[in-house]
Amino acid sequence: MAGIFGRGGNSSKAEMSFIDHLEELRSHIVRSVLAILIVAAVIFIFRNWIFDNIISGPLNPDFITYRALCSLSHKLHLGDSLCMPPVAIQMQSNTFGGQFLSAITLSFVGGIIVAFPYIFWEFWRFVKPALKEKELKNTRSVIFWVSFFFFSGALFGFFLLGPFTFNFLAGFQLGTKHLIDTRPTLSDYFDNLTNLILGCGIAFELPVLAFVLTKIGLITPKLLKTSRKYAIVIILIIAAFITPSPDWYSQTIVFVPLMILYELGIVVSKRAYKDIKDEDEIEEWS
Repeated sequence: MAGIFGRGGNSSKAEMSFIDHLEELRSHIVRSVLAILIVAAVIFIFRNWIFDNIISGPLNPDFITYRALCSLSHKLHLGDSLCMPPVAIQMQSNTFGGQFLSAITLSFVGGIIVAFPYIFWEFWRFVKPALKEKELKNTRSVIFWVSFFFFSGALFGFFLLGPFTFNFLAGFQLGTKHLIDTRPTLSDYFDNLTNLILGCGIAFELPVLAFVLTKIGLITPKLLKTSRKYAIVIILIIAAFITPSPDWYSQTIVFVPLMILYELGIVVSKRAYKDIKDEDEIEEWS
C-alpha cells in the first residue's frame, strides 16, 4: 500500500495526505455497507420465498443436485449408486428470537454475497490510483475474474458440496442400541451453509491470487511447481476445514477442484511471469 501514499499513476491521488486517504477509504466502506444493506433489505422482504426455494434447497428431496446425480447414475448404468436419499430432518429454533435472528443473518450474508462484485469494485477504486500505468495494463477485467471465481466457488459449495455434506451428517448414526434423532437448530444449519458457500468462494480465488503474487514478485511458476507436494497437504487441510462432515468423499469433492485450480494457478503464473520478462526486455532495449 506504499504506492497509495506516495506514488502511482494518478498524481493528485498520490499527493493526498494520510487523513485524506482515510476519508477516501471511509467513503468506499460506507458505499459498500449501503450496498449490502440495500440487498439485505430486499432479501428480508422476500425471506420466505428465498428460504423455501433457495436456502433450504439441500434439504428438499427434489433438489436439482439430487435429481441430476440420480439421472446421471442411471445414464451411466450404475443403478442408484449416485442417488442420495433425501435429507429427512426437522429443524428447530430453541429461542424466541431464533427465527428472527436467522432471518437477519440470512439477509446480511446474502447481501454480502450478492453485493460482492460491487464491494470489490469499491476496494479496487481505492487501490487503483496507487498502481502505475504498466501495472494497470495487467489488471484489466480483474473485477470480472475475481467475481467469476468467487461465484463459481459459492455455487460449487451450494449445489454440490452442500448436498453431500448435509446428506452425510443427517444420516450419520452414533451407536446401535439407542438411536439418536438429528434435530439441528436453524442457526446451526445457517452456520454450516454459510461456511460452505463463503469458504468455497474464497478458496476458488487461487488463480487470481497466483496472478497477483506473481506480478508483485512474491512467487514464480517454478516455486509453485516445486511446492506442489506442500500445496497438496495445505489443500487437504483447507478441504477438511471447509467441509463440516469428516467423510472422505465430501473432502475429496473439495480437494479435486482446488487442486485443479492450483494447477490453473501455475498456468496463470507462467503467463504473468512471461509478461514481466517481456516488459523488462522492452525496457532494456528502450
